[in-house]
Amino acid sequence: MGIGQWVKFTGCSIEQIRWGNNDDPCMLVIGQSYQIEKVHQHTWHTKLTLRGIDGKFNSVCFEE
Repeated sequence: MGIGQWVKFTGCSIEQIRWGNNDDPCMLVIGQSYQIEKVHQHTWHTKLTLRGIDGKFNSVCFEE
């Protein structure tokens, strides 16, 4: 997953939100596509910032 790429939100469990202190994606719609603005690579997880959306979200909640 990279900057400018479009990804589809697949939903997120409470554990996926809590892992790495991610933001709650409650404003995102399952099945809708979002464009990646920033990728925050960490040792054990990756967070995504989406264009026009506040927050950093667990990358496992999205598919390419």
